Amino acid sequence: MRDNIHAFVAAAAESFPLAGPVFEFGSYIVGGQERIGNLRPLFPGRRYVGCDMREGPGVDRIEDLGKLTIAGDSVPTVICVETLEHVFEVRKAADELIRVLKPGGIVLISTPFNFYLHGYPDDYWRLTPSCLQGLLAPLGATAIGWQGVDSFPHTVFAIGCKAPVPTWFAESFGKFTAAFKRRLQALEAAEPWQKKLKQKLLGPLRSKGERRKEREYYRTQWIAAQRTSETADARTAVRQTLADLSSARE
Repeated sequence: MRDNIHAFVAAAAESFPLAGPVFEFGSYIVGGQERIGNLRPLFPGRRYVGCDMREGPGVDRIEDLGKLTIAGDSVPTVICVETLEHVFEVRKAADELIRVLKPGGIVLISTPFNFYLHGYPDDYWRLTPSCLQGLLAPLGATAIGWQGVDSFPHTVFAIGCKAPVPTWFAESFGKFTAAFKRRLQALEAAEPWQKKLKQKLLGPLRSKGERRKEREYYRTQWIAAQRTSETADARTAVRQTLADLSSARE
């Protein structure tokens, strides 16, 4: 797990009323990532169930993401970060996440795009924003985001809500974008001065594309869509706020 992924989940936990139990799929904590890989402290007072295909640190329950043994419409909060690229049957995995999600529940997803191959235990896919949007199309509302250069982002994010979409979803999403921006700014400010100096000195020697990649590394963009809602009030609130945020650039 990377710092920006931890920041993504932390911002969501701060902004959305994420109910327990919280199920994380792909919870195995890789050695050396204990500091940022453990997401449990972000959800105090709520039952947290770490699921993975193998036993190990951070894993409470063995599950195959392509065929979960969890009842449908039963999980209020689903987290699946840096995991879908490791699942060969990725469409089945997305369908299963949607199946177990409780109506009105929230799913948080992230996946790397411009990133090196990392076999935990294997690495199959790089999912575009459009791909995540398509995979989550059955949900009542989605917000798809990416970080880095628009044409070649290094990370893709998704927040989805299963219909009926609660009236608080749109307002919470607005709070989330602000919270995530603050956390990314903090990560940028905390970069070692040696790295910043190196970038400045070597800047003239790098290509335009490389300089842009460095300059926009912490930049995010979100596209949100609302599809269905049970009540007129929820439909109006979500449509208005998501329309305002549909082309937001952080």
